Amino acid sequence: MSGTAPTDFASRLDRTAEETEALLARLLSDAVVADEIVRPKRLIEAMRYSSLGGGKRLRPFLVVESAAVFDVPREGALMAGAALECIHCYSLIHDDLPAMDNSDLRRGRPTLHKAYDDATAILAGDALLTIAFDIITRDEIHRDAGVRLALTRALARASGVGGMAGGQILDLGGEGRFGDREPVDVARLQQMKTGALLRFGCIAGALLGQAGPKEYQALDDFGRALGEAFQIADDLLDVEGDAAALGKPAGADAALGKTTFVTQLGIEGARQRVGDLLARADAALSVFGTRGEVLRAAARFVADRKN
Repeated sequence: MSGTAPTDFASRLDRTAEETEALLARLLSDAVVADEIVRPKRLIEAMRYSSLGGGKRLRPFLVVESAAVFDVPREGALMAGAALECIHCYSLIHDDLPAMDNSDLRRGRPTLHKAYDDATAILAGDALLTIAFDIITRDEIHRDAGVRLALTRALARASGVGGMAGGQILDLGGEGRFGDREPVDVARLQQMKTGALLRFGCIAGALLGQAGPKEYQALDDFGRALGEAFQIADDLLDVEGDAAALGKPAGADAALGKTTFVTQLGIEGARQRVGDLLARADAALSVFGTRGEVLRAAARFVADRKN
């Protein structure tokens, strides 16, 4: 697989992370917008605590770089990426709650419900989910209201009952939270819980670029392969990583008795699967030629990450 130089990829990733951070800081300020009454200080502070100052911003990066394939203006892509990142941050807040994974640590510091309280954490997650759909409909994203509608629908489906939220309840069922342990189709579960938002990050660029069917399908296929590779890498890190590097407790999946790609395939089998998925991702991008190099580098980054 040919590729963008690691230093170039890293600088592009860092630039998008910095721009996303600045944009989120502005979107999550205490300044009210039209039709709002007031932004309560505690709620805004909690939203900012969980959204600013951490993370690689991979999901916004995928939006920006998939949109760049079609020469979409960067400002609109960043705004769509910020909406996606709000969904991701909300999901982490709720995932960490005592009723879910009961985690104490996230990105190397106390989880939101530990830093504040359960009620504030629930409401901050709710507010981030809601503001994401405020952001994704904004005129700055694209002049065509039909494009914004398509993005909104795709984001809702990626994050909702047939996507991330649905995957989360399948995960809980697999832990035996609702009685006997329910059989788990790990590939489907993770395609929903983790993969759906990553896939959205890829197809968002196609929607913003008003891509034709062939190019849309290429980014869809790439996003699906990337999402599964991301999850397998995450499962491997849970087994082989350490808390200091991860910024959260290692071994959490085993402690909860979760069925993962590693428990199903073994460590070597999981690594082989990642290699196969990288090949699939590379093949999917062939339609773009050299325009797909940054996305190819993103797939390698996902597979090789250490946290």
